[in-house]
Amino acid sequence: MLKQIAQDFFCQKFPGFRFYGTLTANAQHERFARWLLGGLLRGDRTSLAEAITLIESSNPAKQLKAQKLLNLVLENENEKVAREGPKAFSFRIGISGPPGAGKSTFLEAIGMHLLGKGHKVGCLTVDPSSRITGGSLLGDKTRMPNLSKDHRAFIRPSPTCGILGGVTRTTSDSINLVEAAGFDVVFVETVGSGQNEYVVADMTDIFVVIISPGAGDELQAMKRGIMELSHVVIVNKSDGDLIPAARRTQGEYISALKFMTPENTHWKPKVIRVSSVTGEGIPECWDLFQKFRETAISSDEFVKRRSAQSTMRMWRFIEEHLQSSFKSNSTVQAMRRGIEEAVSSGRITSSAGALLLIDAFREDPCR
Repeated sequence: MLKQIAQDFFCQKFPGFRFYGTLTANAQHERFARWLLGGLLRGDRTSLAEAITLIESSNPAKQLKAQKLLNLVLENENEKVAREGPKAFSFRIGISGPPGAGKSTFLEAIGMHLLGKGHKVGCLTVDPSSRITGGSLLGDKTRMPNLSKDHRAFIRPSPTCGILGGVTRTTSDSINLVEAAGFDVVFVETVGSGQNEYVVADMTDIFVVIISPGAGDELQAMKRGIMELSHVVIVNKSDGDLIPAARRTQGEYISALKFMTPENTHWKPKVIRVSSVTGEGIPECWDLFQKFRETAISSDEFVKRRSAQSTMRMWRFIEEHLQSSFKSNSTVQAMRRGIEEAVSSGRITSSAGALLLIDAFREDPCR
């Protein structure tokens, strides 16, 4: 009884004080999650950084804490939407495109523009991880010097850790945390590796592709993948000697997109030119984003898209969890080396080796 009184006193007196005493593990996780949620709701950027680090951890105990936190964030979000309706939603903007197109520089330009209009801007950037060392450079902040220094903005680079599709395993959860901290515009910048980078389209409200002047002819623009899912295509670096090339590229992509079926039946993809260096076209770009949002909300596509994305994320999590369980299964681990040697030496086919491991996992998936 005295211990409980002491815990309640210190936690009320000092909000950041964490005294677990003899609490059960579940109660400890619950108390920690509520403490961290309090920091998020106050808009504390340190708490936000700690929360994202927590959900990115592969430690089982930390994963339990992360799930507690995410459940509390979801409850808070649902209550907010019930009170305010669709306007309570933040605006999630996915940014993709090839390396060198100026994605980070564009985020710096439009981010500063939005801060000037009273918005709070969150940027989740993704850097590729080395297949050799596993490390990542995480240097996107260097191209956003002004945005990274402003307290109204939050920039978080994260490594892919081998995850394909241009995002990380926890990007969608990180978006929820950034929104809980009060950032009403959230950008997600992908790695920038090519035409298969469309996973981000399944976790954002609008999907934007950024290209450089002269980035291919009409045939290149007609490639499937990210282009057919894009709502807006931005020809960046439209300044100086590159203006004529930017105009040609804009015309080529406008022409090519006419032959693609729009991802959204209420919106035809737009192609615009901007200069992230001079700022030309940035205000018009934001106006276009807002027009898309208003169209999506009025047609009820906005809420439907969010609901469908939640289901997609559930199945993606199931796939990742099953793959992790498969690789960590003791029976699979015991058979793995022998089957790999048989496949590499040509004694059995790759598909036969895979089926042997799958059958072993099916017999006892809990080992």
